[in-house]
Amino acid sequence: MDARSACTSVCISEALFWKMHSFLVLLIRLCRECNKQPIKSVEYFYVLAKPSCDRTIIRIMSWKCFSVNYFIKRRRWLYPLISIAVALSLCLSTPLPSRAIDWFPILIRGVQVLQLSNVSERQEIELGQQMNRQIAGGEVKLSRNSQINRYVEELGQRLVQFSDRPNLKYTFQVVDDDSVNAFATLGGFVYVHTGLLKTAENEAEFASVMAHEIGHIGGKHLLKQMRQRAVASGLATAAGLDRSKAVGLGVELALNRPRSREDEFDADRRGLKTLTRAGYAQSGMVSFMQKLLKSKSSIPTFLSTHPGTSDRITALKRAINAQPSNGNAGLDKNAYRSNISAIR
Repeated sequence: MDARSACTSVCISEALFWKMHSFLVLLIRLCRECNKQPIKSVEYFYVLAKPSCDRTIIRIMSWKCFSVNYFIKRRRWLYPLISIAVALSLCLSTPLPSRAIDWFPILIRGVQVLQLSNVSERQEIELGQQMNRQIAGGEVKLSRNSQINRYVEELGQRLVQFSDRPNLKYTFQVVDDDSVNAFATLGGFVYVHTGLLKTAENEAEFASVMAHEIGHIGGKHLLKQMRQRAVASGLATAAGLDRSKAVGLGVELALNRPRSREDEFDADRRGLKTLTRAGYAQSGMVSFMQKLLKSKSSIPTFLSTHPGTSDRITALKRAINAQPSNGNAGLDKNAYRSNISAIR
């Protein structure tokens, strides 16, 4: 039967037709690259699978009567490629009395695996949201005081405008806990304890801690720490890290593990820049750290998770002397006490 007259019956779906078309066009291009032969385009592609036939016939024709045999003569290694093409056409075009495979769950399982070395901003935000659900679901007790929450949110958004990642959507939440602490996770989620609000003497001091945590997000420090811990503990495989494990690891690191000295210095640098650009007094960052360092009570939680305070104070003073600012916002003690008066 003539090849052109034989190409009259098509018994595959249109979607499958174009999938096979794309695959064979890719094969043709590969052949063209290997043999440096100009092929303008593929004109026709039909897969015949008549009930009376015991095999599938593939015909590929181009404007120049392209023949795969031409390449087989030139390149012996093309035999396996042609075999793959024929095998795929046979498998995909032969009707089988079985249920169709639901690829969606398989794809979803693939999505659950993360490569921490190459996390996109969208994935970072999604991880932050999942961590937030776990944290708010029982790890900490979030404050329901609307006045305090509004004050912290407004102050945080003021600082975000001058941060390294101003386009990221930040969420600031207050933890109902008298310990002096603050922490950040991924994707713009920042948490501050009521004990921190009470300990700060003025808004500049409190804003300095907020700016520091925003600096951690700007530097993606938790993400780096998660990657290092996953590799060290053997949690990460060649495929990556399971998303649920990544969430649990991130929460555990954010709440209980100290940051590295390098990350602390980096967050201080970023935080000082943000604080300065927002017009706050630079002295607020130094005075708050000095206050914690001189505390006669037990070591504040903030210092246990944010180490190297003495060296950090020295580095901050050096940075302030190098780039002094006239900003003096946030030094009014009475105004600050009025803003946090709702805390009990």
